Amino acid sequence: MTDVVVVGSANADLVVEVPRRPAGGETLLGSDLVVHPGGKGANQAAASARAGGATRLVACFGDDGNGAFLRERLEAADVDLGGVWMVDRPTGTAIILVTPDGENSIVVSPGANGALDVAAVEADESGWADARVLVLSMEIPAATLDHAAAAAAARGIRVVLNAAPARPLPPETLAVCDPLIVNEHEARTLLGREADGFEGLAQGLLDAGARSVVITLGADGALFADAGGIRREPGRLVRVVDTTGAGDAFVGATACELARGAALDEAVRFAVAMSALTVGARGAQSSYPDRSVVERFLAAG
Repeated sequence: MTDVVVVGSANADLVVEVPRRPAGGETLLGSDLVVHPGGKGANQAAASARAGGATRLVACFGDDGNGAFLRERLEAADVDLGGVWMVDRPTGTAIILVTPDGENSIVVSPGANGALDVAAVEADESGWADARVLVLSMEIPAATLDHAAAAAAARGIRVVLNAAPARPLPPETLAVCDPLIVNEHEARTLLGREADGFEGLAQGLLDAGARSVVITLGADGALFADAGGIRREPGRLVRVVDTTGAGDAFVGATACELARGAALDEAVRFAVAMSALTVGARGAQSSYPDRSVVERFLAAG
């Protein structure tokens, strides 16, 4: 049985630590290059699996060394790769600069992710028959995302959309998001107008058609909104080493909890804790804790 299906991107993350972000035309010396498994879809699938959800990934890998590397790492995380297609394009790559405060700057070369078309998704839909939650993000072609959202909604599968990188959404896609997960920048881009604080952003996205909304606030936790109102889940004080993949951990953990039957407030509480734990270690998937670690962290208060 599948709890969570993730239709999304997969990248090899090429990470270099730098003393600061370079200015235009400037050359900086950084650390040795480290390669981590990444990509929003792959990260979210790994996080969902680590959190205890039976998780299937639908994605495209290049038939190359990076593709083999991603397959090995995702299999180790217990992600079902039955929906992964090997294509004649380079595996997606992310070039990531990490500064001493743990913040990052990222440039993505989509590569094989661009081959994840509607036909590839349609060919895997039989594997979703018993899924409870579909996770989408916006590093895949727009037509593929919109088709997957509609196909899941038609089957009664809950749709969780992480609208990153942000771009306008068709009303019919926004209308099935439950929740729509965004950060402040993404929320403002989607809303397309000014709003009064985070509460105004969340209410504006609800009014625009989303069934529920979660706005991630980094170290300050998250704000979430649905028909029951607008609430906040505070952040947790942790030492920050690397924020890469923390947002994806939040999305995957939220999806896993919703698939397990949690209410939105319970899912957000778990997701805030899991994403907080990830920033204390380097890399994205390599920093994701198992469910038992998150539960102990929550129990400790």
